[in-house]
Amino acid sequence: MTVLLKTRITSVGPEVADLAEGGVVILFADGSPPELAEVSVLHEIEASPSDDAPQKGASITLGSVAATITAVGDTAWAKVREMGHVVISFNSAAEAERPGEICASAVDTNALVEALRSGAIITIAA
Repeated sequence: MTVLLKTRITSVGPEVADLAEGGVVILFADGSPPELAEVSVLHEIEASPSDDAPQKGASITLGSVAATITAVGDTAWAKVREMGHVVISFNSAAEAERPGEICASAVDTNALVEALRSGAIITIAA
């Protein structure tokens, strides 16, 4: 298995649980503007993003929650590489609705909310 991204959650904004209950997680690297931090999972990259974007079928884990990537927007990986930002939608969509979005298989949203804690590891691997 090749790790494409490994990052550690440093803080979770006060509005993150509401979004995660709807199957959406917004990642931003530490240092994001305060207005974005409210809705974001802030993180510190531990293994730099790979040059190549993940493909459909790659795995994504957020703490103990695991899913399979189903679609990657055209600019999603470039944003991950440039500023540590991406929207992850656990909606099983075959095509990303937005260019900066990664779609993944549906998960138990209660477990997702619980997994989004400081210190938890997020990994994307192929």
